[in-house]
Amino acid sequence: MTDALFDRADAPAEIRVFGIRHHGPGSARAVLQALAEFEPDTVLIEGPSDADPVLALAAADDMVPPVALLAYARDEPARAAFWPFAAFSPEWQALRWAYLHDADVRFCDLPAAMSLAAEREVGDRATDDLLGMLARAGGYADFEQWWDAVVEHGTAQAFDEITDAMRVLREDVGIDDHTARREAHMRQVLRATVKAGARAIAVVCGAMHAPALTGRLGPAAPDARLLKGIPKVKTTLTWVPWSHSRLSLSSGYGAGITSPGWYHHLFTQPADTTARWFTRVARVLREEDLPVSSAHVIEATRLADTLAALRGRAAAGLDEVVEATRSVLCDGDDVLLDLVTRRLVVGEALGSVSEDTPTVPLDTDLQRNAKSLRLKRSAEAKNLDLDLRREIDVARSRLLHRLALLGIDWGTPTESEVRSTGTFRETWTLRWEPELSVAIVEASRWGTTVESAAAATVADRAARSGIALADLTELLERALLADLRTTITSLVTAIDAAAALDHDVLHLMSALPTLVRTVRYGDVRGTDLSSLEHVCDALLARVCAGLPAAVTGLDHDAADALRTAIDDVHLALALREDPTATGRWLDTLTSVSERDDVDGLLLGRTTRMLRDTGRLGEYEASVRVARALSVGSSAPVKARWIDGFLGGGGLLLVHDSALFDLVDEWISNLTDDDFVDVLPVLRRTFGSFAFGERRLLGQTVRGERTRRTEAPPAVDRGRIALTATASILGVSA
Repeated sequence: MTDALFDRADAPAEIRVFGIRHHGPGSARAVLQALAEFEPDTVLIEGPSDADPVLALAAADDMVPPVALLAYARDEPARAAFWPFAAFSPEWQALRWAYLHDADVRFCDLPAAMSLAAEREVGDRATDDLLGMLARAGGYADFEQWWDAVVEHGTAQAFDEITDAMRVLREDVGIDDHTARREAHMRQVLRATVKAGARAIAVVCGAMHAPALTGRLGPAAPDARLLKGIPKVKTTLTWVPWSHSRLSLSSGYGAGITSPGWYHHLFTQPADTTARWFTRVARVLREEDLPVSSAHVIEATRLADTLAALRGRAAAGLDEVVEATRSVLCDGDDVLLDLVTRRLVVGEALGSVSEDTPTVPLDTDLQRNAKSLRLKRSAEAKNLDLDLRREIDVARSRLLHRLALLGIDWGTPTESEVRSTGTFRETWTLRWEPELSVAIVEASRWGTTVESAAAATVADRAARSGIALADLTELLERALLADLRTTITSLVTAIDAAAALDHDVLHLMSALPTLVRTVRYGDVRGTDLSSLEHVCDALLARVCAGLPAAVTGLDHDAADALRTAIDDVHLALALREDPTATGRWLDTLTSVSERDDVDGLLLGRTTRMLRDTGRLGEYEASVRVARALSVGSSAPVKARWIDGFLGGGGLLLVHDSALFDLVDEWISNLTDDDFVDVLPVLRRTFGSFAFGERRLLGQTVRGERTRRTEAPPAVDRGRIALTATASILGVSA
């Protein structure tokens, strides 16, 4: 903590520079103590100087850290940067102290308008690099361990020592041009503050910058030349919620920290820190129904304190706490330790900003909708099960789908843990990430409400030249889920036009299932999609006309892709329940299955589909299987036919003994070389069966083997028959 004097004829201003580590609870306590002793009339804090208009919002009672300053380019919102603050950040505490004590407060770093124009990360990684050198000099391999032991449990007197050490390190390491410009701007702000009449000025900045701001500031001309000509962009700044887990990222001046939850505990619980921490750990483990008693807490506290004493440390740090947690509370189980780390050491606390914080109209509409639908932003992932027969759940689904179209991924679709209720069930995983604030700003160019913005982005995508048919059908499905009815007509028209121009049968087949699902899902939502049915019919007609020509001359990869498309279309038409469309499709499959110039995979698949739908009788299907496995084809060709016929249908073998015998006999009679050749295909075929199907099939195989083993040999059966006949005739056997 070093004084700096500014040359004036009258009484010079007193300047004290407090070099800190960003997000350091020990630094935060030291800064509060130093400010209370110094009582400055002005506080300068490292941060974007063009954020001063929104700084006063930090004094609001409903501004709860962690929060972050967000700066973004007005014409390019994706170009953005964050300056995060936690409750234990020295800058945040200095900011709050200034407002509570009526001191002037402002930021002094390069404006965000310059930082964003530079197209580079505005972080302060060099600070960690230099502090890492100090840690190694002190005998610590890890910077976090050194800081925790030396600074977080140290005193305010460390300011002078750290500044002196930084000065020495800077002489050997030096600084880059960007850092030099930042420090030049800080000195210019400091000069302007003194010129404005401030007499007691406190500067709170990263430890690396402290040597550049202490002592005499020198002439302003060199700094002015260094700052001249720096490009700028038009920038908007505001406050957004942040989370503890995001403090591990390097953004703004936010050099990453690995244990924000632990640091928050250190700052907020200065008394009985270790014991209170283990009490929290015990609570987390008890929530998982694990037996943790008060005796565990006492023993863990003793172990952590003992480890700290053996290592010559004033108090137990994170290392000692983690070791005691693993040994006493987790019984050496690293899985449980990882749970504690995620829940407590890192933590998922999400801050909140003042209601007066400026924001884009789209965010205002989103907050209004979320509040009416009782959707709360949380940094912790939570599942939301929706029943679309309930009005509020339909509205929630509609909002989440609209946000997804805008690239605001607050919710992601997931598998439901609740028993399914068909198409009326949707499950989402909700998790609010701070970066979504930037996504909202980006999406605001499409409209001022979530609905209008989502409709505008759908219309824009549909109007793009060269958009694929499959992409259009997917866009239609998503627009329907989002209930953007004003876009449906234009999307159907675009799909119809694209389908008429697309001659690739595989593309047409890939688009058809989505259209069928859309028609069916529209029934659930109550949307009239009768205009889409003729598109489905036209698409199916083109598929049926083109499929017979598309199945010839295919290699294995192309045949595999076509088989998947055939499966999807077949399932979609079963879902549609249109006898005319289904009949046309089965006629096409029949013509394909009777040909000899088609890959065996497709022949087997079409035969199976015709059998399942009743177009092919059991006897005729068995004849085709026997013919496919008869002499005349190579083993790999037969294996692909079987893969197509049986893939995904293990119960067919379990319940059809004749088919089982055919396949079993074929596999049993394979030569060693043939078996090695067909093994990959067979593994894929049988691996596609469900677990229960494989288990039943195994039991069938064992039962058949037992029956054949226990049955008398053929020669014995013949002798028994001859003996019985001789007895009847009264002659010697």
